[in-house]
Amino acid sequence: MQVRDAMSSEVLVVGPEHTLRQAAQMMSERRIGSAVVVDPDSQGIGIMTERDVLYAIGAGLDCDTERTAAHLTWDVVYAGPDWTLTDAAAAMARGGFRHLVVIEEGEVLGVISVRDIMRVWAQQRVPIGRTASEQGTEAQV
Repeated sequence: MQVRDAMSSEVLVVGPEHTLRQAAQMMSERRIGSAVVVDPDSQGIGIMTERDVLYAIGAGLDCDTERTAAHLTWDVVYAGPDWTLTDAAAAMARGGFRHLVVIEEGEVLGVISVRDIMRVWAQQRVPIGRTASEQGTEAQV
């Protein structure tokens, strides 16, 4: 299975001047763990995750004044839509992150997360409606 088959194509895009609170509220409303950050004044695409917000709060920063631009990752590892899920999982494991922005020809197509990969792998291994114990096997995810 390919990344395009498991990714979320509805991507939250925020600007670098959004506050951390605004970004967190939008992520929370959509029940997602990341937002793509596009800065029209610079090249490239960044990503902000719930982990970035957590670190800022843990450091005692004011979420109403801190801007996303100061707390995101600009050095993003991108996935291609034709990557396998194993390739995406390996890139995440190597980099120590849980989200990949999916890009094709410079355009953001979606975001794939560890949760997306786990969902697909779990569905492939355990028929819907049956647990691994009902099959007499252990789940292998």
